[in-house]
Amino acid sequence: MKTNKPGKGRENKRSGRPDRPGRSDAKGRLERTGRPGGRSRQEGSGRPERPGGRSRQESSGKSGRPGGTGRGRDERPDRKPYPARRSQSGSKQRPAAGKGREESLVRLNKFIANAGVCSRREADVLITTGAIKVNGEVVTTLGTKIKPGDVVHYGDQKLSNEKKVYVLLNKPKDYISTADDPQERKTVLHLIGNAFRERLYPVGRLDRNTTGLLLLTNDGELTKKLTHPKHGVRKIYQVQLDKSIPRNDLEQIASGVQLGDEKVVPDNISYTTPQNKQEIGIELHSGQNRVVRRIFEQFGYKVTKLDRVVFAGLTKKDLPRGKWRQLTEKEVAFLKMQG
Repeated sequence: MKTNKPGKGRENKRSGRPDRPGRSDAKGRLERTGRPGGRSRQEGSGRPERPGGRSRQESSGKSGRPGGTGRGRDERPDRKPYPARRSQSGSKQRPAAGKGREESLVRLNKFIANAGVCSRREADVLITTGAIKVNGEVVTTLGTKIKPGDVVHYGDQKLSNEKKVYVLLNKPKDYISTADDPQERKTVLHLIGNAFRERLYPVGRLDRNTTGLLLLTNDGELTKKLTHPKHGVRKIYQVQLDKSIPRNDLEQIASGVQLGDEKVVPDNISYTTPQNKQEIGIELHSGQNRVVRRIFEQFGYKVTKLDRVVFAGLTKKDLPRGKWRQLTEKEVAFLKMQG
């Protein structure tokens, strides 16, 4: 009876494993498997080249990736595959934490500019010089952002976040100088239409039949300044009378006219042309209602046409009747410097 001798490379019947090989067999196996003295792991164990242990795919169903611990996708048919990652353009990404809060913050210089104080560049100067307070504290750092509810002061003035709008209108006849009219007549705001979302108000008044320059704004501080007599805001009117007025009457008007509790003294009054004694130019700063018409009525003259041609240094140049335009930053700054 023949027995298995070591070195022949025959299979052991009990273990199913070959006996220890001799040199010749070892050399042959090296050629077949690429490693000395062992079988091909792919043929014998079903797992990739890894020293020691059983195949992960056979024993645990885990990935055969060297060093990996994740489960193989193909070995778990009952498990749903991972969804493919969406492209960035089509994905529904969750907003970053705090993004909504960041969007609600406003740079301090922009807030100041929107409040109508000055431009952003000039606001930076106010900040660095310590002229701005936020919630009672002086802020001097450029780039500072504020949140809704913060209180901003420029000197003693509390600033509003609403953007300030300044509109110069050449008012025609038959329009009321008010924001609302209970009788539903045409107001000067009808000429503006829906051009601005901000609610504008006329600075002072012009009679329904008076034409000329009228300023509309939502800047309450500027409105108070331009309408108060102590600031001496310059207003020039062209007046058409029903009859000629002699020079001595002009001289009496120039010396002052008592209207109620106030004596109105024109800054200047004269004929617009020497040939026409019915057309008068008058400059004054009184804020009384219908002041020009009342002055001439005291001397027995009726005003048939009244046109305001200058208001606070602004003129009607390139502004036809019934049209309007926004003021430039330079013009706004000029208005705020008056008085």
